Amino acid sequence: MDQTPMTHQIDAAHRVDDEAPRDTRTAVLRGFRRRCPSCGQGPLMDGYLKVADRCPVCREELGHHRADDGPAYLTILVVGHLLVPFIHVVFTRLRPDPMVMGTLFAVAAVALSLYLLPRLKGVVVGIQWAKRMHGFSRPA
Repeated sequence: MDQTPMTHQIDAAHRVDDEAPRDTRTAVLRGFRRRCPSCGQGPLMDGYLKVADRCPVCREELGHHRADDGPAYLTILVVGHLLVPFIHVVFTRLRPDPMVMGTLFAVAAVALSLYLLPRLKGVVVGIQWAKRMHGFSRPA
């Protein structure tokens, strides 16, 4: 079973794709779903936060992304903006015991952070792929 013809077709498709514009919105939505920004079918992550070296479906190279601390900062920003209004309302209207309030909102913050962190990392990788940043464009 020779896979050379299929590899050749995929490489040719990538060369054509590199000349075409990439839709940022689609790449961001695919990244949020933790799917390959190129095809939307293959998994973007190879674990909880490790980005796969390449997509198993379309063979797009993904390992050279540079997400760094961006997803963590975005997660803190989003979680803070979502929880602070609730903390304010609960504190001013309900006046629960401080230990109960602290425990509930700590658990909520951790759960929301764990949910959002890999998705926001996918968003950052999707933006980088769509804008051809950090090695996502192939040399001619």
